Amino acid sequence: MSSDLKNRLKNGLQQMGLELDAAQQLLLLEYIALLKKWNATYNLTALRDEAQMVGHHLLDSLTLLPYVADAATLMDVGSGGGMPGIPTAICRPDLHITLLDANTKKTTFLQQAVIELGLNNVTVATGRVEAMHDKKVDVVTSRAFAQLDDFIALTKHLLNENGYWAAMKGVYPYEELEHVPADVDVFRIDRLQVPDLNAERHMVLMRPQKG
Repeated sequence: MSSDLKNRLKNGLQQMGLELDAAQQLLLLEYIALLKKWNATYNLTALRDEAQMVGHHLLDSLTLLPYVADAATLMDVGSGGGMPGIPTAICRPDLHITLLDANTKKTTFLQQAVIELGLNNVTVATGRVEAMHDKKVDVVTSRAFAQLDDFIALTKHLLNENGYWAAMKGVYPYEELEHVPADVDVFRIDRLQVPDLNAERHMVLMRPQKG
């Protein structure tokens, strides 16, 4: 593991105000190494360079942490290569996370990553999100999984009584917000600063309206 990667991650975490112990930082970098190794066969990410992956995959995923501070359960829908679910799981071993993807190649990788990284708080599920009916969670999240209205329609049944959505977006989703159903409350939209990532990022928090 190169010292450049370690320093890049460490500096990024400092800029984000995140305090992780050395073991967690090492696990994050091991995850990147696994991603790179499996990527050749399974096409998990367009990135080939580990240094780029630190910003694009690790730090970008970790912008989720402040928004799930009080959550006990989380589902990462369309998890793909495990973002944001795996980096979040490494940083929050108390948070029970389900990684869901319909692509069996991707969930094969996710299962292996969970085993190799020793993530006892993670469950991997293969299948279509609309077919998942045996689990309700505090937070449903996704990174570029679908338009907001589709994301809501496909995952509404997964939220528990006080659950909410944390949708990770690139540029401010003006058009998508116009199509959010009337019975859904968009209660917070934050522009995010991600170190080592020269691209816009936004977090959109939504919840079903009560009554």
